Amino acid sequence: MYVVQSCCKSIPTVAHRGIGVCRTTSVRLLSTTSTKFSSPSREKKLFTPGPLSVSLSVREAALRDLGSRDVEFISTVKFLRSKLLQIAGVSENFYTAVPVQGSGTFAVEAVFHTAVAKSYGRALVLENGAYGKRMGKICEVLKIPYHIESFPENSKVNVRQVEELLMDDPSFSMVAVVHCETSSGVINPVVELGQSIKRLIPNSVYFVDAMSSFGAVPLDLERGHIDFMVSSVNKCLQGIPGFAYAIAQTEQLLQCKGNSRSLALDLCDQYDGLEKTGQFRFTPPTHCMLAFCQAIKEFEQEGGVHGRAKRYKENRRILQEGMKKLGFEEFLGPEHDGYIITSYKYPKDKNFNFKTFYSKLNEKGLVIYPGKVLNADCFRIGTIGNLFPEDFHELLAAIEEVCKEMNIMLPIT
Repeated sequence: MYVVQSCCKSIPTVAHRGIGVCRTTSVRLLSTTSTKFSSPSREKKLFTPGPLSVSLSVREAALRDLGSRDVEFISTVKFLRSKLLQIAGVSENFYTAVPVQGSGTFAVEAVFHTAVAKSYGRALVLENGAYGKRMGKICEVLKIPYHIESFPENSKVNVRQVEELLMDDPSFSMVAVVHCETSSGVINPVVELGQSIKRLIPNSVYFVDAMSSFGAVPLDLERGHIDFMVSSVNKCLQGIPGFAYAIAQTEQLLQCKGNSRSLALDLCDQYDGLEKTGQFRFTPPTHCMLAFCQAIKEFEQEGGVHGRAKRYKENRRILQEGMKKLGFEEFLGPEHDGYIITSYKYPKDKNFNFKTFYSKLNEKGLVIYPGKVLNADCFRIGTIGNLFPEDFHELLAAIEEVCKEMNIMLPIT
């Protein structure tokens, strides 16, 4: 039998490399038996597109219970909805932020449920990777009529090709695209696409999945005529997983009332409840939202979108230069300048085995990600989250060490 005893009277934190360090909190595990526990393993660094590493101070902010109808929590929800619009650079007079419990895909599916009319709706999905394909799968499951226009995984969605498609067939009521296709790292020209889409089919809904870009890659919603945009708290804003959100043109959202094929994923109904009572319709992720308040504070302290982009770009620069010296080849060509995640081709060395490579790095507390492109064997390294330049120097040194352990000739040819 074990009893947790807290010795915490207050939890002041100090900033250390963007991480809050608790000075006065200690927790003792008291045992009534003689059983001993081994020391906890070192904390892992996640070089992934999600879940991401987050600061200790963000995690500490979740260590509090609030009721869903608590006045403080209702104020918290209002604060976060307003802050998300500020980060998006849009006015509360014309846009609204609607949080949705669950992962980012819950928000993507919620937009398809809500914004595609049951009777005449037809979606055009522009895809150049796994997450665009997922949009098509959502339409298939929901029995929404749709067409997927595919582009090579190592290239951007071609605006001219989309224009030609829409001139030939202007019947689509929604056009959907991913901003940063996380399977490869491609950043799609969503503003230019939106301008063409609204010129050719002005009454359509334009939907952008900005899951892994929002908060670090500048995006002008108004100039891009974006009606719905979705993202998740555990991406560039560095909150803990638990909810996602849609930022929508309010007038467009209100026109969607009655469309949804789902109760829980009805953005109109969710919006109505939040506006009328300030409350979620169903149990909200209270701890996650408290942590997100702290994440937003740290985001602002870093300098907002541009400040966060600066750090991520430096992370990417160090990774790119180091991996090039080791001989690893990027999946994307030099014309791509994204800094969210990078895909690397498997070395042709006969001794390379990704499972072994991954496991050896994981044993060192460094977690990379398998590839997700279809036409090449790749692995991915993310440069977002609570990671800093020194973390990438550490990763590069570990990759070199692991390659030597695996008898892989360096530099790779």
